[in-house]
Amino acid sequence: MDYVIFIAAMAALIYGADFIIKESERIALHFNISHFVIGATLVAFGTSLPEMAASMVASAHGKSDMAVANVVGSVIFNITLVLGVVFMIAKSMNPDRDLFSKDSAWVIVPLVIFFIMALDGKISRIDGALFLLMMVSYLIFLFGSNKEELEIEIDEELEKEKFNWSKSIVLLGIGFVLTIGGANFVVESGTNIARSLHVSEWIIGLFLISLGTSLPELVVSLVAVKKGHAEMSIGNIIGSNVANFSMVLGGAALLNPLSVNLAATKFDMLILAAASIALLFVLANKLYNKAGGIFLLTILALFIQNAFV
Repeated sequence: MDYVIFIAAMAALIYGADFIIKESERIALHFNISHFVIGATLVAFGTSLPEMAASMVASAHGKSDMAVANVVGSVIFNITLVLGVVFMIAKSMNPDRDLFSKDSAWVIVPLVIFFIMALDGKISRIDGALFLLMMVSYLIFLFGSNKEELEIEIDEELEKEKFNWSKSIVLLGIGFVLTIGGANFVVESGTNIARSLHVSEWIIGLFLISLGTSLPELVVSLVAVKKGHAEMSIGNIIGSNVANFSMVLGGAALLNPLSVNLAATKFDMLILAAASIALLFVLANKLYNKAGGIFLLTILALFIQNAFV
């Protein structure tokens, strides 16, 4: 039964992602907001809701390992799997925005803050509140930078349509429900299978839950690339990772202080740092191609190989 649920949930993810991209284009066109900013805010927050739900539920039940592992794994999968696959299949990606000079700080700063907070072995409620403040500063930065650049590659059919708030809200809501609901059922069915095999909470959070909750980012990013919106795909990942550290980890820590064992999870933390540095390298050298994809997927292979050896 779990396998049937998994397949149905994947179908919901795909259809939901298409709704999200289409309605995000309409909103971008109506308000003259760049696709990058839409991807880094509206789409990123929506696709980060599964991570938030999973980590907050885990925190509420006192399962710190699962809550933290979900965030660590999601960031790793977002960078290595999602962007790796996107770069491999995209025919051409030439974002107008200078992603390295404008957005590289938001790739590395949340990671550095996370490691500093985790040095004492826990992420307290005060740390959680500081993470949420970081989210506020990210939003201020995004909408401030948007004034300097407007996305001009808008779907011509959408440009001819009259904007309808009610229709957009309903369709966007349907998209998020299908995408997030699909991800939740993927996680639930996958977790049931894992628990029957007696897998640890850290591994469940690091792989099954984080992989499942990263599926919305993967599907949405692939649909965005297919529609020719490379900036939305990259913005979705950068924004999702900021949201994972700030809203997801911060929200979970506000519910219950989280314990973090850096020594016991050092390889996973090294992969987390390596993936973030690799993304910086890709942005700096504009490796939005198969070379960049292979680079990121190699890190993913090392991550998976170490976990199951």
